[in-house]
Amino acid sequence: MKKINKTTVDKKELPVKILQFGEGNFLRAFVDWMIHKANEAGVMNHGVVAVQPIAGGEFVANIFNEQDSMYHVYLEGIKDKKPVKEVTLVKSINEVLNPYSQYAEYEKLFLSDELEMIISNTTEAGIRYEEGDDLNATPPKSFPAKMTALLHKRYKKFNGDANKGLLIICCELIEDNGSTLREYILKHAEYNKLEESFINWINTACHFYDTLVDRIVPGFPKENINEIKEELGFDDNLVVKGEYFHVWAIGGDSIIKEKLPLDKAGLNVLFMDDIKDFRAKKVRILNGSHTAMVPVALQLGCQTVMDAFNTPEVEKYINQMVATEVLPAIDEDPEELKAFAAKILERFYNPYLKHYLKDISLNSISKWETRDYPTVYDNYKKLGKSPRLTTFSFAALLVLYSGKSEVSFTPNDTPEFIEFIKSTYKEYDINGWVSGILQNKTMWKENFTEIPEFGEEVSEDVKLILDKGMLKALKSIID
Repeated sequence: MKKINKTTVDKKELPVKILQFGEGNFLRAFVDWMIHKANEAGVMNHGVVAVQPIAGGEFVANIFNEQDSMYHVYLEGIKDKKPVKEVTLVKSINEVLNPYSQYAEYEKLFLSDELEMIISNTTEAGIRYEEGDDLNATPPKSFPAKMTALLHKRYKKFNGDANKGLLIICCELIEDNGSTLREYILKHAEYNKLEESFINWINTACHFYDTLVDRIVPGFPKENINEIKEELGFDDNLVVKGEYFHVWAIGGDSIIKEKLPLDKAGLNVLFMDDIKDFRAKKVRILNGSHTAMVPVALQLGCQTVMDAFNTPEVEKYINQMVATEVLPAIDEDPEELKAFAAKILERFYNPYLKHYLKDISLNSISKWETRDYPTVYDNYKKLGKSPRLTTFSFAALLVLYSGKSEVSFTPNDTPEFIEFIKSTYKEYDINGWVSGILQNKTMWKENFTEIPEFGEEVSEDVKLILDKGMLKALKSIID
């Protein structure tokens, strides 16, 4: 079997226009895959240097070096209700370096004349403000401090030239990711009393973009890697497996569309002034469906999303909930919404990915409030109707967390919230139990008691599930 490197694969040198913080599976199967596609399509000619965001990581860096930073992205999924597979040998990364052991090379790249943009995925915990983080360290500890230090050096090297600012695109899974990074950079600048002209340069010459990324990336397929290597014909130890579906929504000024024209390569990249509405729509349809489905499907013995959608009652429940309660509460063109939802829900039928319900169930209490309660609220307040199916999912969640469900399940959520739900359970007073949960202000940001009917209907569904069992209860509420 062939090694994968420049002796076996033709790889041209690309100008380093992108410095990428993060070398993990997601960025490689999403951003770097897109950049490679755009390079191959001739709409871009961008090389990437991937920066490891934490110390260590020599083992991973060595594999990249051995493979000259090339690897395969192995995508499987459903498109137009048919199985689809795509395998791509990605060549967009020039090298991987670690700023803790290669600081001089790292700084040289950041200060290079041809660099145009920063792309990051330092996990949700990466964009955080650490007061007092030393900007003179090589490098500073936190990602915002690293960015502050190097942007300041770039500002000084180019004497505040407005044309040497950078485009900064964040992929971290937090709301307002780019805006939050800018806020923390400015905070570090002010704390360290950096010159006012530098702060003005950040605000005018550098462009920060909020984004929403979406592709399920399980990562290295260790369970069948030998079969995949045989299929590829390469001894590739950096293979990344992912789903075929992808979307990248990028919000901000129009400069990014000119500098990163990924859409011109046929990729599902959407440029918009503000991604808030798009994010809300995606969260309600995809994430809301996941969160609503989990407590129902788990109580039917399902383990994965595919198991759930192979259960006719669950499939019908989710499709009906989205069509009759979720979409009517979103203020957009109904036909466009229907098409958008169809593409989203098609992913639930993907037989190639083991998307475990127990993993999706992490922190379901806060997820349900964020993802599903807006649908409940809008149905009552805007549409004047009871969202029976969405409400049922909340009742299912309470039953699952109460320890009284038909299946044994250990929730992975805030311990004091789980304990409260369990310890206050009263078989003889379900209405009081539900009311106590809804009125627990430490658990919720929203005021659930604003809609009196909600608590009453949740209580009735809890009783229904406990009396009849999940399957019969579910059958009784779907048409």
